[in-house]
Amino acid sequence: MLAYILRRIALMIPTILGIMLITFAIIQFAPGGPVERVLAQLQGQQEGSLSRITGGQGDLGGGAARSGGEASKYRGAQGLDPAFIKKLEAQFGFDKPAYERFGKMLWDYLRFDFGRSYFRDVSVLDLIKEKLPVSISLGLWMTLISYAISIPLGIRKAVSDGSRFDVWTSAVVIVGYAIPSFLFGILLVILFAGGSFLQIFPLRGLTSENFESLSLWGKALDYAWHLVLPLSALVLGAFATSTLLTKNSFLDEIRKQYVVTARMKGVSERRVLYGHVFRNAMLIVIAGFPGAFITAFFTGSLLIETIFSLDGLGLLSFSSIVGRDYPVVFATLYIFSLLGLAVNLLSDLTYTWIDPRIDFSARGA
Repeated sequence: MLAYILRRIALMIPTILGIMLITFAIIQFAPGGPVERVLAQLQGQQEGSLSRITGGQGDLGGGAARSGGEASKYRGAQGLDPAFIKKLEAQFGFDKPAYERFGKMLWDYLRFDFGRSYFRDVSVLDLIKEKLPVSISLGLWMTLISYAISIPLGIRKAVSDGSRFDVWTSAVVIVGYAIPSFLFGILLVILFAGGSFLQIFPLRGLTSENFESLSLWGKALDYAWHLVLPLSALVLGAFATSTLLTKNSFLDEIRKQYVVTARMKGVSERRVLYGHVFRNAMLIVIAGFPGAFITAFFTGSLLIETIFSLDGLGLLSFSSIVGRDYPVVFATLYIFSLLGLAVNLLSDLTYTWIDPRIDFSARGA
């Protein structure tokens, strides 16, 4: 098993390298960039100032526009000193070749040195730490709650397959899966967060303003109270797939010969389900855990964070991509790619814990 773990860790290196290389290459060909963003802002300020001076009739032609902007590769560079543009490129690190910038980024990331944000006066790591509580709260609790609902429900549906309970719960699950989480979140805001009806739940942040003055029990209740609506919106469709997966997996196992034999020997139904079937049926359910957790933890909560004014990593990554804040973009990509690979390895190890007959170490490299 140790050899298998070491092989998997070794395979993480080229995987991370490939992810970063492809993303870095795409960024090089993407229109716009931090330099263009700054130049566009400066150009807009110049146009606004000139418009006020000339009564709205002036333009940036003439000598100002010809002071070095014509030969520039940046569309927003007209009227700006070329030396200033060179200085701006050096500030963002674009005065070096692409391969050199990529190599430096990899070397820094190996040491978990993610630099500083281009447009925020803070280090990238501090910025991620600041947003982490929101994403952990949404991702972790959503995954745990959805599995806590889907596994017992899926087992009950498998045992009572074809019954009225199975039919109406299937209808509820399918309807819940079909409703987009962000639409349900908007409905919850309208109904319970002061939208048009009731003002029961808070709409912003994970805690109240007086959080620090509350008792330990009061802090726990306040934290849970803020998570009720966003978690309800996320969980609505999250447990549907795992519920049906659990049901189908249990049905397949229940129909196998070893279950029939156990029942013929007089083994109780509870022991058959949880002593024999559960271990085998849950393997396929566990396989979906890493993807569900990473999706909820990172990208899956972007719209929910926006609707409920929760400043998490999903919103941070999106705003960084839009704002061309490349250090934040690459750092979050690197961290969550690494986290995803580690969680997948943990999932394989969980297989062996549930079913010792599985031996990954017997596989070839």
